[in-house]
Amino acid sequence: MERRRVHETWPAETAAFIAADQDGPVYLDAHIRPNRSLASPGFIALMAAIGLISFTAGIAFMMMGAWPVLGFFGLDLLLVWLAFRLSYRDGKRLEIVRVGARDIEVSRRWPTGHSRLYRMPAAWARVEVDGPGEPDVQTRLTAMGKHLIIGAMLSPREREALAEAVRAAISAAQRAGNPAREAQETGGSA
Repeated sequence: MERRRVHETWPAETAAFIAADQDGPVYLDAHIRPNRSLASPGFIALMAAIGLISFTAGIAFMMMGAWPVLGFFGLDLLLVWLAFRLSYRDGKRLEIVRVGARDIEVSRRWPTGHSRLYRMPAAWARVEVDGPGEPDVQTRLTAMGKHLIIGAMLSPREREALAEAVRAAISAAQRAGNPAREAQETGGSA
């Protein structure tokens, strides 16, 4: 299976976060965060168990005369703690997808505090799903030949569900913006 390439061509407008007051109704307001399956009490219990095992094994090796092994068990504990700290820091990422009557706004905030806002007109936007049912499925917002990938931190099923929710919200926003659109027949002239 060939890995999909991520191509985002939609330019960011500003470094500001989405304003809470948007013109007209909001059809979708999705806050997307990465999943972190181990809560704080579980992390403390896991680190205590690893620390107890490392300390006990280190003391046993020290009693046999292999005292440098104790330091490696301590280093092992430090590396596990550091890996979890980095994972929890990455878990502070946030992506907000808001579909309003006029615009679709996507705001991304990284753990460093850096944020970026993308805005596209709802009248021209559509949702594309590249590789549905595959592990590397991508959900893209497309308008005027430009693309923006959304929900990259979600699981494949969640990305497809996000695509359906955004598609329904865009459809509702487009119907609300042009009520005659539903009554118009396809093909021919009026």
